Amino acid sequence: FLPERSNLAGVRHILLVLSGKGGVGKSTISTELALSLRHSGKKVGILDVDLCGPSIPRMFRVQDNDVHQCDSGWVPVFVDQDKSISLMSIGFLLEKPDDAVVWRGPKKNALIKQFVADVAWGDLDFLIVDTPPGTSDEHISTVEALRPYKPLGAILVTTPQAVSVGDVRRELTFCKKTGLRVLGIVENMSGFVCPHCSECTNIFSKGGGEELAKHAGVPFLGCVPLDPQLSQSLEEGRDFIQEFPKSSAFPALAHIAQRILDGTAQQSS
Repeated sequence: FLPERSNLAGVRHILLVLSGKGGVGKSTISTELALSLRHSGKKVGILDVDLCGPSIPRMFRVQDNDVHQCDSGWVPVFVDQDKSISLMSIGFLLEKPDDAVVWRGPKKNALIKQFVADVAWGDLDFLIVDTPPGTSDEHISTVEALRPYKPLGAILVTTPQAVSVGDVRRELTFCKKTGLRVLGIVENMSGFVCPHCSECTNIFSKGGGEELAKHAGVPFLGCVPLDPQLSQSLEEGRDFIQEFPKSSAFPALAHIAQRILDGTAQQSS
């Protein structure tokens, strides 16, 4: 059952960014993916459903913005002049930025449903949904609420070491159980490239994400190396894709975005 004209009617593709583990860089990948897709001329929305750790507003330096109401619901916050990236997050709804969201499941689920139904996104090429770690209540609510709008699928983020890969393996099971297509796996923090001598050091270990993708029979979208420039641009809310085209993380992120664009082109043809 879909409402007459839903707020997601103008959204062409919905992507969920998932991981069984915290701290692997879902918000980073969501942010950089949005910037890469915008760089390819796409209009992108980000729905931040990480209710306890809404970090994306800060990564775009819009954490002090307020959300306004319009006839069809909440107006998302635009992060740039030409309104090519819009963002909705619980971060905008907290009285003070340091407020903790101490809520039980039902209240969180109600907010997620409201986020899905009541944000006036307008026309978007992509809506990227940044989720909290795990396969909990919030994930089930998000997938259920988005199901009528046919999400394109999930991107799973892991770091290379076995502990992280093990947790992401559970996320694959979650996708299977909820009927969510896995678009592929991204291995984040995959080695550190020294800015002085360009040598790559595998700080954690190597190749866990690629192995998991092979094992699960899903695409491996690529490795993103640890890059101090990337971390700094996220800390300061700047556009890494525009500022550091010579960085080692740049081609990796551009490649992942291109793989997703290719995947959507195939699906719609």
